[in-house]
Amino acid sequence: MSPATAPAPAPEPADRSPEAIAARLAAVRARVDAAAAAAGRDPAGVRLLPVSKTVPAGVLAAAWPHLAAAGVTALAENRVQEAAAKAAELTGPRWAVIGPLQSNKAGRLAGFADEFHALDRAKVADALQRRLVEHERVLEVLIQVNTSAEPQKAGTDPAGARELVAALAAGRWPNLRLRGLMTMAMPDDGTPAGAAAVRGCFTRLRELREGLAADFAAELPEGALAELSMGMSGDFEAAIAEGSTQVRVGRAIFGARKPAGAG
Repeated sequence: MSPATAPAPAPEPADRSPEAIAARLAAVRARVDAAAAAAGRDPAGVRLLPVSKTVPAGVLAAAWPHLAAAGVTALAENRVQEAAAKAAELTGPRWAVIGPLQSNKAGRLAGFADEFHALDRAKVADALQRRLVEHERVLEVLIQVNTSAEPQKAGTDPAGARELVAALAAGRWPNLRLRGLMTMAMPDDGTPAGAAAVRGCFTRLRELREGLAADFAAELPEGALAELSMGMSGDFEAAIAEGSTQVRVGRAIFGARKPAGAG
């Protein structure tokens, strides 16, 4: 095959040494702090939640002392199976599951997770409540809201979020501790209109939280709707401008994973 038609080589995986991860974390934290300052906010009010999906447990174990020294207290995983396996090997951090959950996997999550950021229906809450009672544990939860109205995305709609908040406020699931709301914005297509659409997703979540906090102020404990988890590697500055209190960052901290099939 001639050089002109040869396929491009696969990209090299990112350096995942503890020092490289720590350096990328510091760079992301600097961006978070700058975005908060630009929005007139205290940077300490924005939690950086590293998303460790695809990162082997051994890499995380080596990097954890550096992450903890930088103020990281928790790691997040999309899938409950991966989170459970890593939590069994690495007991230092709190563990958050941020991906959708099937009710038949509630028992596994209830046994180890500290946080669940993707509650979107009562059936899952019912299953978690039963399993949490069995494990004698409580679980911090965020309600995931689909603010982009994309049918392929998980999350309830604003009306469904209101129903879940009402049920939590009424004590239907006493072992679930409501902490706030979570969303994922639509992809940014690089145009001004795309950027505005992304920010609109964050605006809608903030406005929903404000309305729910006002409407349920008498029923909910203080801090029950304090958290707005929104913003990822490519859009967290816009999320912070709209009031995000947690940004979920994976690629910008841990780098791209090694391509499948690479040696």
